[in-house]
Amino acid sequence: MNNQDNEKVFQKSQINWYPGHMAKAKRLISENIGLIDIVYEVVDARMPVSSKITDIDEYTKNKPKILIMNKADLCDLEETKKWQKYYEKKGYKVLLTALEGNVNLKPLLELTNELLKPLDEKRNLQGLKKRKNRALIIGAPNVGKSTLINRLSGKKVTQIGNKPGVTKGLNWIRINDRIELLDTPGILWPKLEQKNALNLATFSAIREEILPKFEIASYILETLEKYYRNILKERYDIENLDEDIVETMEKIGKKRGCLIKGGEIDYDKVMDLIIGDVKNGYIKGITFDRVDEYE
Repeated sequence: MNNQDNEKVFQKSQINWYPGHMAKAKRLISENIGLIDIVYEVVDARMPVSSKITDIDEYTKNKPKILIMNKADLCDLEETKKWQKYYEKKGYKVLLTALEGNVNLKPLLELTNELLKPLDEKRNLQGLKKRKNRALIIGAPNVGKSTLINRLSGKKVTQIGNKPGVTKGLNWIRINDRIELLDTPGILWPKLEQKNALNLATFSAIREEILPKFEIASYILETLEKYYRNILKERYDIENLDEDIVETMEKIGKKRGCLIKGGEIDYDKVMDLIIGDVKNGYIKGITFDRVDEYE
């Protein structure tokens, strides 16, 4: 089967993965949306469409929204900025944020104040007492919501884990004298297109067990070959993938010492290595969603 045939299969296949707490979270958001002034929608900058919640407008209604492309320090900035322009053309307010280094979140707070200025003025004209603005923060699992909250508040207020499903309920968090955040668990949608599911699994937004480990590792290698041959060479000393990708994994296993007794290749270890290289941020400067596939 060639790559084009694979693409057709990916587009037609769907993965059903929808834990009960996600459905409950959506219901609770709908019930509490009247308390919310603004929505922070967080996506992973390495997959700005695969990690974007498809039905978010159904339960966040017409609230002002800021689309936050997080983990910008791990993405291919040139490609992700194409996505920024793509969403801005659709009317979104878009900001890029990073997890590492001296993160400047002032633009987010300034844009929040700008978008909520009409609401503040309306409340003032009505003679209502000034109160904290209330923001809902929402996103797929493991897009960096908890880290972003901790950076906004200047202290550790939420549990952080490099796996989906750390936050299980809705929690109010005080950020500063102006803003309170309603934190939500990572949310997905009932049916995932398989290519999107592969991206989500690659970047740890769904559990690796949902898709075969071989399929995820193969997808990572194939995508690196397609877009980032330099990384394939630097990380694995591989110029091109073999027609049988198992042979490529065998080469990686030999070079990286993924062996079992007798010198045989430990393919499970090879697959864990490839997946872990992305999961743990050893491979940086990658964006797997491409704008030209959606325009």
